[in-house]
Amino acid sequence: MLKATTILAGALVATVATSAAAEGELNLYSSRHYDTDERLYSDFEEATGITINRIEGKADELIARMSAEGANSPADILLTVDTSRLARAKDAGILQSTDSAVLEASIPGYLQDADNQWFGFSQRARIIFFDKAEVANPPRTYLDLADPAYKGMICIRSSSNTYNQTLLASIVTHHGADIAKDWADGVVANMARAPQGGDTDQLRGIISGECEISVANSYYFARSIRKEVKGLSAERDMIGWIFPSQDAEGAHMNLSGAGIAAHAPNRDNAVKFLEYLASEQAQQYFSAGNDEFPAVPGVGLAPSIAALGHFKPDDVNLSDVAKNIPVAQKIFNEAGWE
Repeated sequence: MLKATTILAGALVATVATSAAAEGELNLYSSRHYDTDERLYSDFEEATGITINRIEGKADELIARMSAEGANSPADILLTVDTSRLARAKDAGILQSTDSAVLEASIPGYLQDADNQWFGFSQRARIIFFDKAEVANPPRTYLDLADPAYKGMICIRSSSNTYNQTLLASIVTHHGADIAKDWADGVVANMARAPQGGDTDQLRGIISGECEISVANSYYFARSIRKEVKGLSAERDMIGWIFPSQDAEGAHMNLSGAGIAAHAPNRDNAVKFLEYLASEQAQQYFSAGNDEFPAVPGVGLAPSIAALGHFKPDDVNLSDVAKNIPVAQKIFNEAGWE
């Protein structure tokens, strides 16, 4: 959904040709749709005196827009959710490499692009949830979700969902395409219903009794701890959770990240913004404001996230995972995963 700030878009495109760079400004294209991010932006503006001109929309729309704008694009930063979209932006040629000692020191190497075209700034664990009263032996790994013992029990999102695309790409990375194909076939056979809705809807499916097991990102559940979420918070205690694959690769982590636009007119300000997102202040706010895991090691967790417990995250290099996203989509299609 585009907010009122999108009215700036036309003016930005029109003025960029006559003003190569506006001192003290940053043009941010963002697909993060969280009201809590307002504090991130206002704190940056107060600390630096740089004004953020924000344009919001869906990730694929923003990527297409930046591609169409080409060298005349006013965009300085693309901020979006998930490795698959960051990889898509890189492949589209709309990002550029960033040389920053601050980012290199702060962001673990596996959470950044091999060519430094994008960096991860917050994470969400992809968790297996289950009905505690109905499931005595829940799946312990992602591969377990394909076990025929769970036939007719699983709620999970569609194959077009970027979180699932990256999860399957990580399975390809760790186990190979053949095992990944068997997994996708098995999960389809175990679905309690056709894929529908978002991650919160998968959790609500457990509460409604439509399914006994679901897969969702951690922050959807953590949010119901921090505040009231309709159809979830009141019955949340019936749901248990598993951080998968703790004796193997660890829990898959979805990423929220950003990169500098290929033709950024305010490149220096863009670097400052990325470095700010890696600061302890911003990292704590990702956790407290949106129930996410920080990307920078050692930053404290918000109570809603800490309540989920300690776990081993998958530290696979996400650049390698990104390369397998086309393979993952092919496997989804072959498996008939809607």
